[in-house]
Amino acid sequence: MRIPLLGAVLGALIAIGTGMPAVAQAPEDTVAAIRARGHLVCGISANSPGFAVQTSRDTWAGFEVDYCRAIASVVLGDANKVKLVPVSTAERLAVLEQGGIDVLSRNTTWTLEREVGGHVEFAAVTYYDGQSFMLRADRGIRRIQQMDGLKVCVETSTTTEQNVADHARAMRLRLTLVQIPDLATAQAAFLAGFCDALTSDQSVLAGIRKAQGSRADQFVLLGEIISKEPLSLVVRRGDWRFFNIVRWTHLAMVAAEELNMDSGAVRDLRSRSEPELALASLEVRRLLGRVGSSGRMLGLDADWAARLVLQVGNYREVWERNIAPLGIRRGLNLLWSQGGLQYAPPMR
Repeated sequence: MRIPLLGAVLGALIAIGTGMPAVAQAPEDTVAAIRARGHLVCGISANSPGFAVQTSRDTWAGFEVDYCRAIASVVLGDANKVKLVPVSTAERLAVLEQGGIDVLSRNTTWTLEREVGGHVEFAAVTYYDGQSFMLRADRGIRRIQQMDGLKVCVETSTTTEQNVADHARAMRLRLTLVQIPDLATAQAAFLAGFCDALTSDQSVLAGIRKAQGSRADQFVLLGEIISKEPLSLVVRRGDWRFFNIVRWTHLAMVAAEELNMDSGAVRDLRSRSEPELALASLEVRRLLGRVGSSGRMLGLDADWAARLVLQVGNYREVWERNIAPLGIRRGLNLLWSQGGLQYAPPMR
């Protein structure tokens, strides 16, 4: 008994001598905080067609919003128990790190610098995007190589700014970057003719073009992509239980699409008797929480995944509700079995 005690004392003395804490702090329990509060606090874009748009004083819609609702359905049992907080590009990660929000659903590219250099973790890539350019259609420009000598509006302090500078250098293009603090102002400057082109994620540009209504045909979105932009849900580092819940919220939506389990199918199957359900595949019964222990392992109830699909939808439903109207093809966001990158590990 003396040797372990001596080791513990020496460990404490070494910690004191080196300035290191003798006892590690307990990780944050975000799930407990959310449940005590009664709602999820979720960071989204301030105004991004297809992703986060305020449709009335108290109502928002979009791809990012649906993911906030999905996480709330899993943790609290009700997709409506969510407080949506618009956050700027410059402040989004700081607001998360400082505890102003529980999770960031706002379009944020997963990079090594952001993950390793900060106090956040990227839980799941919900959208595989890429950077491109939008110009006025009457200029006749359809390829990036034709853009030599143009002025390009770009949001500062973003991967967008770094990407366009790197690409112009590699292509030996003389581009004048008009650096603007936020995307809304960059958009306004482009639409007012202050810049020849606007650069951002292709999904963002498609939303801006769609928002022009009858004037949308006056603008062209180039098909060329100059970067990889894996947009991910982001959580604070250290709370691995919440990290796993957020990650598997997305993966359950993908798994449901793989199984052709949309909200209507879940509603139908939940109304069936146990003998009828026994005829369904094992994967479907796992999703419904009738077999397996995914809920227990995540610290959730057995019904969590079925409730998620019922209240919010599978990945295809969320895409078709929010992104398809922008005219964006799924491309890399198709299921792996259809040539895309969306892939859910087995739920067992």
